[in-house]
Amino acid sequence: MILLFGMTPKQAVGTSLAALLLPVGILGALEYWRAGYIDVRLAVLVALGILIGAFIGARVAIGLPSELIQRAFGVLLVLIGLRLALIVS
Repeated sequence: MILLFGMTPKQAVGTSLAALLLPVGILGALEYWRAGYIDVRLAVLVALGILIGAFIGARVAIGLPSELIQRAFGVLLVLIGLRLALIVS
């Protein structure tokens, strides 16, 4: 959203969170559940972690400079990309 729509990092995060409020993954999750690929107990625990993490993360991020958020996210993406490229499971 930053590159495509010219948003600030804070606008992109806020807009992404707003889009996630809708049940965007429900149809996909339903198919995985039907196929037996969902651990419901773990999914609930992860959802609780996301709920708490999103609240705390939003409170922290709002107070940070947008440039810092953008650079930190870029570094995170590079590190994840390197891990995916170099580690074979």
